[in-house]
Amino acid sequence: MLRSMITAANTMNQLQQQLDVISNNIANSNTTGFKRRETNFGELLVQQFDNLPDDQADRLTPEGVRRGVGAKLAETNLVLTQGPLQQTGRMLDVALTKEGQFFRVLAEAADGATAIRYTRDGAFYLSPSANDPTTLMLVTSDGFPVLNSNNEPITIQEGFKDITITDTGTLRAIAPDGRVMQTADLGITNIVRPQLLQSVGDNLYALPNLTSLNVREGDVAVNMTGNLRPQISVQQGALEQSNVDLGTEMTDLMLTQRAYQMNAKSISISDQMMGLINGVRS
Repeated sequence: MLRSMITAANTMNQLQQQLDVISNNIANSNTTGFKRRETNFGELLVQQFDNLPDDQADRLTPEGVRRGVGAKLAETNLVLTQGPLQQTGRMLDVALTKEGQFFRVLAEAADGATAIRYTRDGAFYLSPSANDPTTLMLVTSDGFPVLNSNNEPITIQEGFKDITITDTGTLRAIAPDGRVMQTADLGITNIVRPQLLQSVGDNLYALPNLTSLNVREGDVAVNMTGNLRPQISVQQGALEQSNVDLGTEMTDLMLTQRAYQMNAKSISISDQMMGLINGVRS
């Protein structure tokens, strides 16, 4: 009975983590460019009880008896399936239409320094530069500078009439007379191993310390520059919506809640049985 309580308690702890993942998916169902996560469970260590030889016991245990101690959350995977596109007609809205490609932005890291971060949110804006009021900087909805192919913030001089963005991510500022005032290539990276991405908030992702993992950056993230630019696929005037399916998430939520309740009930029943045993009088 004590083992059953330990098993149920272990599993409830892991189910709570799954509930947290599902809740986060549901909460971000309307977040632009959000990618859902899914959980996979694994079995914890089990103890095997084999049948005893006939000459050593009058009674045989059932064949293949295995006593486990519950389940664990083996991994949480980032699902990069393409989300639906919403047409906005806004010139600074850009949707990535290939899975695995991310915009590069400059954001503040945990230590206070600035670092490159990755996002699928293409809702961009123009913000006046702090150093030159006649220069506008391309930023995200949270104010993070959008980087170009050389990892420099994209800036545009005032006086343009329109902005166009090609299918391969080249931004052009058009003057009132129709000439191209300025061009810039959006910094886009193809993430080869998305499971290494770490969510850092504000709909941004970061790479872990690859040196400690003995992994080369080129094996994880490839910057789309030079002859790789034609492989980029973006759409101006549109935004990629979250790839969260509310129907699936709500179903998973109910199943997880039922599993949690079942394990909680198991603890309650085990407690009642232990109470009965303690109440037995000789």
